[in-house]
Parts: sequence; structure tokens; C-alpha cells
Amino acid sequence: MPIEIPKDKWPGSVREITLGATAADGGTRTSTVTVGGEKALPYMHFEAQMPHKPVIALEIRDRLPDDWSTLLLEHWGDTAKDPAAWAKAAEATGVELLQLTLSLTDADGNPNTPENAVAVVKSVLAATGLPLLVFGTGQAEMDNVLLVAVAEATQGERLVLGICEDKNYRTIVAAAMANGHLVNGRTPMDVNLSKQLNILISDMGLPMDRILMDPTTGALGYGIEYGFSVMERLRMAALQGDSMTQQPMLVTPGFEAWKTKESKVGKDVPAEWGDWLKRAIHWETMTATALIESGADIVVLRHPESVKRIRVAIDELSAVPEMA
Repeated sequence: MPIEIPKDKWPGSVREITLGATAADGGTRTSTVTVGGEKALPYMHFEAQMPHKPVIALEIRDRLPDDWSTLLLEHWGDTAKDPAAWAKAAEATGVELLQLTLSLTDADGNPNTPENAVAVVKSVLAATGLPLLVFGTGQAEMDNVLLVAVAEATQGERLVLGICEDKNYRTIVAAAMANGHLVNGRTPMDVNLSKQLNILISDMGLPMDRILMDPTTGALGYGIEYGFSVMERLRMAALQGDSMTQQPMLVTPGFEAWKTKESKVGKDVPAEWGDWLKRAIHWETMTATALIESGADIVVLRHPESVKRIRVAIDELSAVPEMA
């Protein structure tokens, strides 16, 4: 006699959001990406099928990074010196999205300029047909200047502009509203802060289907536990019907994993840590795997090998098992 599996029936769901715009939509992308739409907890296929798999983005920079692991720089080589070439190489890995991160200064130490930021973004858009996320430097005053210029120069492309935080969301949101873009709102691992930022952004008039939610996370290890639980609680609140937590979640496991000592340090470490490159890729892969299991809709990675492994993980998790 078959055993009936108890099922939860949730009153709420995650919003569907589309990134990028094709020519028919007023943009130049050759493809778009839609995320969200979940009506059950992650991969509970017996309760409700996930309409969209999680998607993978690769991070590139507007110039050769001076704060990245040598392992990453060795892999990308001279490609990392040219954002357009880097974008093409990243697209060739099979990712669905690209994240272009702007630098605070140029290679000579001079402050970045709106003109340079616009030129780099346009070169990347010309080099690839993937939807694009453009993230600022992390300094509010500089980001307000750079991202406003980028938003105006790419009107209609449905870029994702980031990072909106409580100290700088107003200018970025206004630029997104005026030019047809989306925003990514980031808060420190806290359910209430994530909800509050979504409220503040929506109160400015930006439609909810143009807001991604980044609750922040730590990398594999102690930091992953709290991040996982916050994302899980946000997803449960969304499914319970809380409108201000029903945004798809974007997280950056590549950024988090590659700044840990386990990924950064290759010398004078215990022999038990094993091969440096294998260890670093494991760190990124396992961090991303935990986050997609907690409800992430978009994960941003840095190493192509991690992309391959996370693609396998997503496909296996998304496969609907045959019921007896």
C-alpha cells in the first residue's frame, strides 16, 4: 500500500522577475532570464514544481582586479585585462547572466569616472547578448555618480543595478525607474532589514517585479549557517503571504568564498588542507550549493569549474523524481 506524503499548501508565492530586454522589448539582449515563481520550499517537487531553475552568473570586472586570488587571475589570464573579451569568455562557460563590477579607481589609481564606466558597460553589452548586472564599487557617493550615468546610457536594457543599501538606495532606484532597469537590494543577514529595504524601494514607486533581494551570506563554514537560516526564513515568509518578502533572491558565493583564508592561502597551511586550487573551488562550489538549497534564485560565481559543478547540482536538484 503506497504511503501518502503529507503536503503543505502555501498561500503565497515568489514573484517572477525578468532580467534583460531583447530588441522586441526595447533592448539589445539576445536572451532574457526569468527567475522566481516558486510556490513551495526549494525542490519540494511533490508540493509544487519550480517554474524556473536557479540561474548562474559569472562576475567580471571593469579592469584587471587587484584584490582577486592569483588562482582566478591565472585562469582568466590576459582576458581579465579587457572587459569585453572577459565577457565573451564568461559567456562561453554557459552561464545565463553576467555581473560587471565597477572599480573605485583605474589601474593607475585615479578615481573612476562616469565616462569610463559607461564605455566599459557599452563594450560588454556589445560583446555579449546575455542580460547584465552592473554593480558599483561599494562606496555610496561614487556609486551614485557611476550608476546614474550607466543607467541613462543603457536605457531600456533592463540591467540590474546594484547595490542598493539603506544609505544609497534612493539615487539608484530613481535612476532605475527613469531608465527601465531593475535593482538589487542588499541588507546584512536579517529578515526584517530585508523586508524593510523592499518597502523603502517600493515606496519610491519602483514596481515590485523590478526588485531583487540580496540578504547577504557568509561562505562555507560558520558564516553559511546564519545566512542559510535567514534565506530559509525569508522564503517561508514569502510563501506564507508576506508581500514584501516575495522577491527572488540573489547571492554572491563567489565573492564570499574567494575571500576566505581557505581559498586565498596556498602556502604555510596544514597538509590536511590539500591542493590549493581544488580546495578553493570546493569552497566556492559547496557555498553555492548550500545557498541554492536554501532558496537562492541567482548565484554569482567567479571560477568556470564551479559553474560546471553548480550546473550539475541545479539539474539534479531540479529533476522531478518519479513517484511510486
